[in-house]
Amino acid sequence: MANRHPSAMKRARQNVKRNARNTSLRSNLRTAVKKVLVAVEDDETTVAQTELSQAIRALGKATSKGIVHKNYAARKISRLTRKVNALTAT
Repeated sequence: MANRHPSAMKRARQNVKRNARNTSLRSNLRTAVKKVLVAVEDDETTVAQTELSQAIRALGKATSKGIVHKNYAARKISRLTRKVNALTAT
């Protein structure tokens, strides 16, 4: 905990709020990505395509808020898109 200086106490409060927000966003991101992967494994083309759009949106939001690096998001989007496109091609 902070050492009783008003600015240190405020920083501690902000850190708790921001950590909770970031944890929630990161969890939602991982869930969205996992839904795409599960749909691809189950060979559900339409579900995979809809979940892919949700995952891309979640990755974009996480990137804009600084939760993940932009290259991480681009790599994930690319890999997920390739998997969904391979599923639709077969």
